Amino acid sequence: MPKIKTNRAAAKRFKKTGSGKFAYEKSFASHILAKKSRKRKRRLRKTHIIDQTNMRAMRRMLPYV
Repeated sequence: MPKIKTNRAAAKRFKKTGSGKFAYEKSFASHILAKKSRKRKRRLRKTHIIDQTNMRAMRRMLPYV
C-alpha cells in the first residue's frame, strides 16, 4: 500500500491534541494591534480547535500527525 503524503502547509499550521482533535492559532494577531480592541486581541491569543465539519479533510491532509 502506498504512503500518503502529508500536506506540509497544514502540518506547519495545525497540531494534534491528546484527544485527537486539531488545534491552531488564530490569524490577525501579529501587527496593526493599536486599532484592535483589548477583547479582540485577548481572544486571538488562545489556540482554537477546528470544527467537526473539517475533521475529515484534516485527517486526509495530516495522516501521520
